[in-house]
Amino acid sequence: MKKRRSLILLFLTLLYCGLLKAQDEKQRLAAGSLFTPKKDSLAKDTPVSATAAPAPVIRKDAVKKHDPRIATRRSAILPGWGQAYNREYWKIPIAYGILSIPTVLYFYNNSYYKKTKFAYEARYEERVHNDTSLLSLIDPELKTLSLENLQNYRNVFRRDRDYSILWFLLAWGLQVADATVFAHLKDFNVSDDLSMQIRPVFNPQTRGPGLSLSFNLRSTPRPTPIAR
Repeated sequence: MKKRRSLILLFLTLLYCGLLKAQDEKQRLAAGSLFTPKKDSLAKDTPVSATAAPAPVIRKDAVKKHDPRIATRRSAILPGWGQAYNREYWKIPIAYGILSIPTVLYFYNNSYYKKTKFAYEARYEERVHNDTSLLSLIDPELKTLSLENLQNYRNVFRRDRDYSILWFLLAWGLQVADATVFAHLKDFNVSDDLSMQIRPVFNPQTRGPGLSLSFNLRSTPRPTPIAR
């Protein structure tokens, strides 16, 4: 009798454990991949029109344009930088070549201005105060010149030195203007279909050559409305 009860209790215990295990399996399967659809399957089953985002509309004013102000500022800071922004790289050595001429002239004239100035002062001390202590320090090229000639050479070299500074500033401004003008022309219509054309013609009345001016008045196309 006791054995039968123990067997019944053992059977009930095993049955209860089996029910608990089956319940756990159900919950695990419900939370698993069998009942929950995967993201890939959703992407395949869902129509493309429902999941795909609408294509972004690129506005005309959103396109980055060539800004002439950037070319002006860059060329004013560093020669040739504005030409590089305009993608005209062949102009960079030309700009530096033009700027190098007044630079070399400045150092040349400044060097001889200092020499002639010292020689003039030494000759002046010799004539006025009979002081010959500075004559030995005069440049050998200038020792044979008189006081008046030294004064003239000194003034000429000083004038040319000042002019070289002016030419340097003009050359710098010229490359700034070049970068600015050609930056404005980047977006300019330079096609063959221009608004005015000049063509050579033959005039039958005068029986001689002439020029023909043809104007093309084109209406500005209206912008296409963007659907939103």
